[in-house]
Amino acid sequence: MESSTRYPLLTDNAHVNGDGDDRGIGLKISSHQHEQPVQLVKGGWKSAIYIIGKFSDLHHLSDRIPAIYVLLQALIKNSSEVVHMVVWYKLGVEVAERFAFYGTSGNLITYLIDVLGQSTAKAAQNVNIWSGVATLLPLLGAIIADSYLGRFNTIIVSSFIYIMGLVMLTLSVSTLIPLKFQYWVFFVSLYFVAIGEGGHKPCVQTFGAEQFDDCIPEEKKAKSSFFNWWYFGLCSGSTAGMLVVFYVQENVGWMIGFGLPAVAMAFALVIFLLGSEFYRSHVPKGSPLVRIMQVFVAAYRKRHLCVSKDGVPLYEEENPDAAGFSSNRQILAHTNQLKCLDKATIMDKMDTSCDTKNKWRLCSVTQVEEAKLLLRLVPIWLSCLSFGVVFAQGSTFFTKQGSSMDRTILHDFRIPSASLQVIPGLVIISTVVIYDRILVPIARNWTGIQSGITMLQRIGIGISFAALSMVTAALVEAKRVEVATQYGLVDQPNVTVPMSVCWLLPQYAILGVADVFAIVGLQEFFYDQMPDEMKSMGAAVYLSIMGVGSFLSSFIISIVKFASLENGDEWLGNNLNRAHLDYYYWLLAGLCTFGLGVYIGVSRCYLYKRTVAVADVLL
Repeated sequence: MESSTRYPLLTDNAHVNGDGDDRGIGLKISSHQHEQPVQLVKGGWKSAIYIIGKFSDLHHLSDRIPAIYVLLQALIKNSSEVVHMVVWYKLGVEVAERFAFYGTSGNLITYLIDVLGQSTAKAAQNVNIWSGVATLLPLLGAIIADSYLGRFNTIIVSSFIYIMGLVMLTLSVSTLIPLKFQYWVFFVSLYFVAIGEGGHKPCVQTFGAEQFDDCIPEEKKAKSSFFNWWYFGLCSGSTAGMLVVFYVQENVGWMIGFGLPAVAMAFALVIFLLGSEFYRSHVPKGSPLVRIMQVFVAAYRKRHLCVSKDGVPLYEEENPDAAGFSSNRQILAHTNQLKCLDKATIMDKMDTSCDTKNKWRLCSVTQVEEAKLLLRLVPIWLSCLSFGVVFAQGSTFFTKQGSSMDRTILHDFRIPSASLQVIPGLVIISTVVIYDRILVPIARNWTGIQSGITMLQRIGIGISFAALSMVTAALVEAKRVEVATQYGLVDQPNVTVPMSVCWLLPQYAILGVADVFAIVGLQEFFYDQMPDEMKSMGAAVYLSIMGVGSFLSSFIISIVKFASLENGDEWLGNNLNRAHLDYYYWLLAGLCTFGLGVYIGVSRCYLYKRTVAVADVLL
């Protein structure tokens, strides 16, 4: 922190005694720019206490105002204190944003069926398609953030789009919009929300994670817990949104119900801006995708060359900026997988004869390893899609299933069927604490791994729980149909089946446990394994699993609906008492189990990212 004309009372000892290793905060009792500070103390609470003690010596308001600023800076002078404060800012943003998103999206199927009059299957497809778009657009948002705008600016721009979409959505369900236009304005507004989500979602978590410095042991250790507590905040916001907003939507009105998320999102933007002065920001250095494309082009142009087993000298940039070295002077270690791409690092006669390097003919080892990283991630991504399909069921058929059951609790209080989606959130909130504070330390002592278990093991456990949730859902649905048959309600779909909605708690709870393992694991895995210049892309890639899973769910619904109609026994009809939703759940359980088998095979062959010090490579 350097002395400035804006805050003349603020200085550091690097400018006073030339010692750059022992930085501290000094307080000038005079506002004169060039006077030495009375005392120099190291940053943190000692500086703060010292400054408070000196307030009585500051007689002028012009001195006291900058001194307050110095006090705030002193309180967070140590980097770990800065990180903790910034993370709380980011968690606050995530809680408010998730309140807005889930308050908007979680009850969509009810609005589409009850207000717009769509069929159950059609409404489920529309929700799945919108969810797919909302979770695939982060790929585009991540590219823009990593390549051009930077994460901070992308969050700002996308937040304004997000808020505009939510305001439009609120107006679309009001009397201000003519009835003939309400349908179109509603869906246009929804996709504006999806666009805002596309820029906001991949950057916020990545922006929070990059506040930790891997070169500082304390911060590196805290970074693993960050993803657990991040998901804790995410679920806290979404749970609050579903409890409050869904009740308002079904008991007060849809306009106020959609207006609350707009207010929450505006609040999230304010929180984000409050902490802007303390953020560590990533500066984009051009499109990282161009660097990846250069590897494939260079390897193809040198396809006739051979990489000998003895080892051919491989090219590495000596210029850190050109090589794409990370800020901690670490580069990717060379691996023996996908050796065909190593041809891009071989210097042939044309390369040596040129004074300037042709980036489309010669690439550094780091650049090639970045391309290998992305290729190694593809099989993992594909094998996790079955989890994305299961994840999509919580806001569609689970909700419809609950709407046909007895939802009365506490005498005459009737809960909205969509509010059942808070169950996974509540399970996640409690499970994250147990996992981070109890299970991880136990597993760490047993395995010696800092995070207890590996990221891939965590994801695999989550997928297995997802399959179990589908098995549970199928059994409960079979029981519900049995009860409906016993009471003669097979042809009365609008009559409540005398079976408590609490029967659905196990499938929601198991899905919540699956989320703790799979989603948090996916977040950490794709963030950690992505090249340094593509961290936002890592968050977007994990989200794209949910997006493609939603699209696949919509596709499976279409196939199942068509095939079952052809056989004269519709599985997904509007009358759930005659449909066979349990067969659909069994199908998804089988697909998820198959996906788990593929995932285990793929993950056993996966090679984690390894880094080495720059000096070790360039010696």
